[in-house]
Amino acid sequence: MSLTRPRPTPPPTAAEHAPPPARRWFVPLLLRIHFFAGILVGPFILVAAVSGALYVITPQLERVVYAHELSAPVPDRTIPLGDQVRVAEEYIGDEAALAAVRPAPAPGDTTRVMFAQDGLGPSQTRAVFVDPGTGEIRGDLTVYGTSGALPLRTWVSDLHRNLNLGEPGRLYSELAASWLGVVVLVGLGLWISRLRTARVKRDLVRPRRGATGYRRLFGWHTSLGVWLVLGALFLSASGITWSTYGGANVSALRSALSWQAPSLETTVGGDAGGADPHADHGVVSAPTAAVSPDAFDEVLAVAQTENVNVGLIEIRPPASAGQAWVVQEIQRSFPTEVDAVAIDGDTLAVVDRVDFAEHPFMAKLARWAIDIHMGSMFGVVNQIVLFVVASGIAVMVVLGYAMWIRRRPTRDPSRRAGSAPAEALPQAPLWGIALVVAVAIGIGFLLPLLGATLAAFVVGDAVVQAVRARRASRPARTFDGGADGDVV
Repeated sequence: MSLTRPRPTPPPTAAEHAPPPARRWFVPLLLRIHFFAGILVGPFILVAAVSGALYVITPQLERVVYAHELSAPVPDRTIPLGDQVRVAEEYIGDEAALAAVRPAPAPGDTTRVMFAQDGLGPSQTRAVFVDPGTGEIRGDLTVYGTSGALPLRTWVSDLHRNLNLGEPGRLYSELAASWLGVVVLVGLGLWISRLRTARVKRDLVRPRRGATGYRRLFGWHTSLGVWLVLGALFLSASGITWSTYGGANVSALRSALSWQAPSLETTVGGDAGGADPHADHGVVSAPTAAVSPDAFDEVLAVAQTENVNVGLIEIRPPASAGQAWVVQEIQRSFPTEVDAVAIDGDTLAVVDRVDFAEHPFMAKLARWAIDIHMGSMFGVVNQIVLFVVASGIAVMVVLGYAMWIRRRPTRDPSRRAGSAPAEALPQAPLWGIALVVAVAIGIGFLLPLLGATLAAFVVGDAVVQAVRARRASRPARTFDGGADGDVV
């Protein structure tokens, strides 16, 4: 038996305690991006989330606010569509030109006879609501887009899209949609990093019981974030498709990869010559010649023998000579029905037809993404999910600001909020810096507004850090305090 005492285990060195090299700079970098993006872009995300949650419930609000215009007594029989058009034209007179008709989709609904008129905005028409049973005029409102949004929903939609400021205001929504994805992805990276080192991992998927103060706010912020991550990323990605600069790049990419929906040929007796199917987007055309109201019944009967088999449809007369009538399904709920047929008004021959089933898969995916984003794909269920996700995002933004304020130093009453996380890039290796720069450049090409603001953040942060470093390196100033030689 050996009487030699075992040597004590030496304490771990600082190198053994140090985190992995990547964690020394990458995780702090994520934290700094998450912090600055949340603080600076948080107001945009908050407005987008609140207005989006409000938009989701506008279809129900419309049914209440515009009940007289949208509904009518269920009739025993309906009058011909042509007679309903005549009633609306007599009501309008020469103030506007007939642009489209949406027959009553179900018993108890009204028919919309839509007119193009000077002074209306892009994609707007003046709709006259007609009782299909009696021909009574039930209302006269401005409607917007394929969704047929009435003034209330249009106002909320514009608030969500551009703060009701027109085209310049769309920059706000592009910032919100772009940075929302960045904040969520960076937050997810931080959550994964904490999950790997947390002793009680369940505290990262639900708020810690008994926590108070900053830890309570952090628990709710983290828990909400991980449960909403998929919904938030979806809203960010689909919202970018409507943006000014990023949306244009997405459209160009879809066109280059032939991911666009096929266009309907409307030229009678000739070829459209490869016209851009999106060239008239946002413009409501009116016929240049008189259109017989009776033709609406005839054209609709032909379309119903082809591929039009739902109640939600729109009939558009030819905008000029040599053009066909268009009958388009506009049902955006599941199953998607957006089939279309072009019909020669003189011969009632079918010029062309496009079925949604024949769309490329990526075009279908884009259609579904838009409809889900607007809350129309799966009805009330879709609306509830979107409302919860949008409301959760708004709460997360508020919690983020509350955490920032809560972290203010208690010993310094002049400080109103906590300080920013420490700078990380100076500790990064060259390959890490190169990777960050490459990612930023790639983002800038696809999403120019996000790339520009990201570059502004980085440059501004670098300038601030350089100024602070220069001030810290200056020697302290001294002066002769007087005859006694005290230095102050």
